Amino acid sequence: MSLKKIIFIVGPTAVGKSDVAFSLAQNIQGEIVSCDSMQVYKEIHIASNKPSKSALHKIRHHLIGILSVEEGFDVARYDRLAREAIQEIHGRNRIPIVVGGSGMYMQVLLDGIFEGGMKNEALRKDLRQQAKQYGNQYLYDRLNDEDPQAAKKIHPNDVRRVIRALEICLTEKLPVSEVQKKREGLWGKYDISLFALNRDRRELYSHIDDRVKQMVLEGLPEEIKRLNKASWSLTARKIIGVQEMQGYLGGQYDLEKAVELMKLNTRRLAKRQLTWFRKENRLKWILISETDTSEKIAEAIEKDIKLERR
Repeated sequence: MSLKKIIFIVGPTAVGKSDVAFSLAQNIQGEIVSCDSMQVYKEIHIASNKPSKSALHKIRHHLIGILSVEEGFDVARYDRLAREAIQEIHGRNRIPIVVGGSGMYMQVLLDGIFEGGMKNEALRKDLRQQAKQYGNQYLYDRLNDEDPQAAKKIHPNDVRRVIRALEICLTEKLPVSEVQKKREGLWGKYDISLFALNRDRRELYSHIDDRVKQMVLEGLPEEIKRLNKASWSLTARKIIGVQEMQGYLGGQYDLEKAVELMKLNTRRLAKRQLTWFRKENRLKWILISETDTSEKIAEAIEKDIKLERR
């Protein structure tokens, strides 16, 4: 029996993922599953750059506008809800297209959640003390002795992650890489195709700038102002545009400064997203030029999937 199909379309913010996914969904009877921590909030439309009402009406979307901004959202909840949505879509004999910019959400869906094994507070405290007394490199060298594979993936100055990896090794009496094998994700259980979209950096930054300007024109300051009395969750506060506009509304700076901060923070987000995705060797990269339409990219993805299945 052939495995059921799942398609991932990921990439940095403002690269054009949603438009490509929409075109592809129309071509292959697909439904879209958001892979985005911002679009889950129902009160936020402009700041989270949700798909248009027309797109939502034409193609079924999942995990968009399902929570209040007062609710927190984490990767474990995302994993559960996304898996449920994928099962529902398959149940209708349609193809799930997972779309978004969260590398962490993508990885958890593919490989499962690594809970991190047992916790040992006393050991963690002792390791922190060793880092203070002997320095970061000393602790990193210990990790390298215990688990060279884990050490390769962590910077010596990332003390928190070095300590956590050592804690797992010393408590579980196993390398972190062995403990992580206990995870279970979608990879291997489905016919999965993974695509990452990218643009020339100048083009991408230009798209980011244009998007920020458009968000303001569409009423972003008013959207945030309407929600000023809400008890924002920590995750909702991380949406780019929220804190920048709250600073403007609170009189800390003018609108022009708020817009520049949004542009800067969105570019930084795009860089972080690209850094994450470039570590994932299962992705097929598609470089989009200014002359490419979303329909053209969707057709290229469809053609690639057909070649995979031969």
